[in-house]
Amino acid sequence: MIVHAPVYPRISDAEAEALFRRIYLRCEQAGKHGPPVVVLDLDGTLMDNRPRSVAILQDLGEMWRDHHPQASATLRASTNESLAYLLTDTLRRLGIVDPTLVAEAHDYWRTRFFSDEDLRHDVAIAGAVAFVRHCHTLGATIVYLTGRDLPMMGLGTFASIRTLGFPLGVAGVEFILKPDASMGDEAFKRMIAPTLARVGEVVASFDNEPANCNVFKEAYPDAEIVFVDTQHVPGAPALRGAMPIIGDFAAAERVAPADEVGEGQQ
Repeated sequence: MIVHAPVYPRISDAEAEALFRRIYLRCEQAGKHGPPVVVLDLDGTLMDNRPRSVAILQDLGEMWRDHHPQASATLRASTNESLAYLLTDTLRRLGIVDPTLVAEAHDYWRTRFFSDEDLRHDVAIAGAVAFVRHCHTLGATIVYLTGRDLPMMGLGTFASIRTLGFPLGVAGVEFILKPDASMGDEAFKRMIAPTLARVGEVVASFDNEPANCNVFKEAYPDAEIVFVDTQHVPGAPALRGAMPIIGDFAAAERVAPADEVGEGQQ
């Protein structure tokens, strides 16, 4: 679970369990417009990508060991809790403010963060695997809708999803990634959201960015649009309308059948 000071009041454990029971029930029932569809973001929603950033910063610290020993030691000691949403804020928090070092760190981090190789460091958010697996088992079509781009992050994303145990490579699972990295995430999801009606009836959507939740609330007002309050871009717009707010998927795992929890890849 990603721990930070919540921006929004999260629903109680009992309310979260009721939310996931409602979603599971809808996953069992075909709607008027086709099979049930559950739409899921990846970074900050199903996955904690902070270990990816930590691994990158620690590697940079090793590179700086001889020429920048103080900054090197700081980076090598970094942890998930050291991180802010933006790298510049993280470096400032760590006391690295020299413009030359900040620029070098940014270039190094960006090259590594948005590439296939380091996606292996990502970890699943509590309960996320059990939730997605159970929705799929009940009959829902799973749509992973991510702001990652296909050319630079596609292969690493597929490998990471499979390794963590999320459904992949079976009927009823779809992946939608950006065609290129230059497209903004909100614009991409605003473009894609209406097209998901072609897959079936969207019954639930989960995202850690308020702007994206607003997009889906507008497109699918009868669905459960859930804000995952982990991390989001500074200055994000306010949530529009009432939406359940959770910190992780632990409640979903509690109400899923015990024999499905911890199973391997389907």
